[in-house]
Amino acid sequence: MQLNKYIDHTVLKPTTTLEDIKNLCMEAVEYDFAAVCVPPPFVKVAKTFTSSTTTKVATVIGFPFGYSAIEAKLAELVLAIVDEADEVDMVANLLAIRNKDWDYIEKEISNIMAVIRNQARKVVLKVIIESGILLEEEIIKCCEIYAKYGVDFVKTSTGYAEKGASVEAVKLMRAHLPQNIQIKASGGVRTFAFAQELIAAGATRLGTSSGVALMKEAKGEATNGATGTY
Repeated sequence: MQLNKYIDHTVLKPTTTLEDIKNLCMEAVEYDFAAVCVPPPFVKVAKTFTSSTTTKVATVIGFPFGYSAIEAKLAELVLAIVDEADEVDMVANLLAIRNKDWDYIEKEISNIMAVIRNQARKVVLKVIIESGILLEEEIIKCCEIYAKYGVDFVKTSTGYAEKGASVEAVKLMRAHLPQNIQIKASGGVRTFAFAQELIAAGATRLGTSSGVALMKEAKGEATNGATGTY
């Protein structure tokens, strides 16, 4: 297991500074992380910091509550694409999910996917469903809808709800998604042991602001005789 290639190195706090972004990107490049995830205004500069590397730049849409209008999310998506974001993490309309307005959820994702598919270059879409506050049947229904529209990832959490990623949620999602749709676990991923559990459950990306700490912990465990690569 190459832990570094699972990690979306993340800073999304509303007080983020340019120096925070520079440090994030330099760490991501040093450890060869899968991506950095940054606030929308920092996409362009993050692209300059990660240019000529394999680290992708991701940003967020409808973050963190998800109840922006579809038109607002489309505008955010277009701006992210113009700024050359490689990946976008969109918060689903949680109000619609909790009120079981599945027609709205389908309308939202169909509009988003229409823009994604109309791009000359590949833009990866991850849909955040905030699994920690949903019922099992709501998670399953989300998986069914997002599978139907062919998203790239379904993501557990924003990190802003009272409960983030869980092994149980990842297992449930994996059981109800086709294999071509990946799972990103985020929210509270702060230890190597938890990261390993999430990956074993089916996560292929980990959203965390603790990427460097995870790598150091993984390296320490490998040095002390633990199996696997990091």
